[in-house]
Amino acid sequence: MRIVIAGGHGQIALRLERLLAARGYEVAGIIRDPAQGNDLREAGAEPVLCDLETASVEHVAGILQGAHVAVFAAGAGPGSGYARKDTVDRGAGVLFADAAERARVRRFVMVSSMGADPDRAGDEVFDAYLRAKGEADAHVRTRLGLEWTILRPGALNDEPGTGLVRLEASTDRGPVSRDDVALVLAELIDTPATAGLTLELVSGSTPAGVAVKDVAGN
Repeated sequence: MRIVIAGGHGQIALRLERLLAARGYEVAGIIRDPAQGNDLREAGAEPVLCDLETASVEHVAGILQGAHVAVFAAGAGPGSGYARKDTVDRGAGVLFADAAERARVRRFVMVSSMGADPDRAGDEVFDAYLRAKGEADAHVRTRLGLEWTILRPGALNDEPGTGLVRLEASTDRGPVSRDDVALVLAELIDTPATAGLTLELVSGSTPAGVAVKDVAGN
C-alpha cells in the first residue's frame, strides 16, 4: 500500500513515516526544501519535491497517482502570519483534497486542530489559524470521492508517547504527545471504517488501537 503525506518533514509526519515504514508500507512525503530529503529517507520515506502553496491540482494529482491513502499533515507552523495560515492551513489542504479526489485516492486523512471552526471569531493569528483549519475541514467533507477522516488533536507536546489516548467526536481540551498523534494516524489509516468521522484526540487511558476500533464501531 502506498501512502503519500503532505507536509512530509513536519514533526508529526516524520513520526508517522517511521511507523508506516515499519509496518511495511510504501511511504512518500511531500516537501518543498530538498535539504529535508535525507531526514525523510532516514524515516523510511521517499521525498517528493512540491510546493503546495503554488502547485496546481493537476500537478499534485500526478504525484498522488497510484497512492492508496493521502494524509494532509502540512501546516504553516509557529511564527507564520495571517497570509500563510490561509495559503497553507486552508489553501494547501483544499488543494490536496481536490488532487486526491482527481487521482482517485479514496482514503484521505486530514490532520486538523481542536477548535477548528470556519466561523471562528477574533482577529488574532491563532483565530485565523482555526478558521483556516475549519474551512479546510469543511471542504474535505464535501468531497464525495473521498473516504475521509479528520483528526483534531489537542495541545501538542513532545513528551514520549504512552500509546494511551482519548479519541471521541468531542473530548475535553487537553494535551497530547506528537508520538501518540502519529500512532493514532497510523491506526486510522489501517481502519477505513472511520471514514466520515471527525475526531478529537487528547491523552487518555485507552490504547490507541482500541480507541480507533471503538470509534469505528468494531
